[in-house]
Amino acid sequence: MLIPLLVVFIALVTLVYSADRFVLGSASLAKHLGVSPLLVGMLVIGFGTSVPELLVSTMAAVQNSPQMALGNAFGSNISNIALIIALSAMIRPLPVKRNVIFEELTGLAAITVLIGLLLLNGIISRLDAMILLLVFILLVLWSIRRHRLKKGHFIDYEIQLPPINKHQLSVTRSWFLISGGLVLLIGSSKALVWGAVHIAAHFGLSELVIGLTVVAIGTSIPELASSIMAARRGEHELALGNILGSNVFNTLLVVGVAAFIQPIQVTKEVIMRDFPLMLGLTLSLFVFGLGKKGTDGIIGRWKGAILLLIYGVYTAFLIGI
Repeated sequence: MLIPLLVVFIALVTLVYSADRFVLGSASLAKHLGVSPLLVGMLVIGFGTSVPELLVSTMAAVQNSPQMALGNAFGSNISNIALIIALSAMIRPLPVKRNVIFEELTGLAAITVLIGLLLLNGIISRLDAMILLLVFILLVLWSIRRHRLKKGHFIDYEIQLPPINKHQLSVTRSWFLISGGLVLLIGSSKALVWGAVHIAAHFGLSELVIGLTVVAIGTSIPELASSIMAARRGEHELALGNILGSNVFNTLLVVGVAAFIQPIQVTKEVIMRDFPLMLGLTLSLFVFGLGKKGTDGIIGRWKGAILLLIYGVYTAFLIGI
């Protein structure tokens, strides 16, 4: 049992490190090649904090563990709100602008409802996966268009470019970071799935539960780090927007890719327990973020504490405490 635990720990550390190196190398190479910052951000950096979820869920699907893939995506969305936003708000209350409520959050809620409808027949098929991926592609194209028109969109929060000067990293160094990061990403993702499967078997837990807890929290570390740092610096929109954008990526891209590789059978627990919580937490941001008489709201410390309590109770229920 010690070996799977050690493998999971090492895999999580390697996963986060390699994702950072891969994104850094990709952004640097794109700048060397003269690619526009917008395209770099949308196609490279936009996947930055979601790379771990994407790779782990892909590997889970390839290794015949689609339940873990779905648990990873849904669990990451749940932990993003009930853990990461909660902790960020408890560090420093998060002001919420009205446009975030009525535009960005509404978009995320609509996407969450969409995947809920796809769950109802008990399977996320390849056709369902293509629908999710098509919506994702259309959303990216729409976001690019809105960006060029100088209008914001929730996916824009996911395309914050790192402070890279093209002379800081050579082309050779950039390629090394890309190739090395990708190899480590794939290897650590496979190792994480292997270790998680063995832990689940040892403790008598389902792959879905392991995906919802250990794997989801582990792959959400980039979001956790970036959101907490943004909250500490007072960059409130980035702290909240990072989570909204990540949940969009997880719902459309991560689930879409995993289900396209291998259709995912949806258990009754997902329909009756996990999805309702994910939808409820998303909708709770409307309540927590709305101010009085249409003014900007704020997610304060006590609201963060409520979210954190919900996450604690949910996790304890999952693992049978």
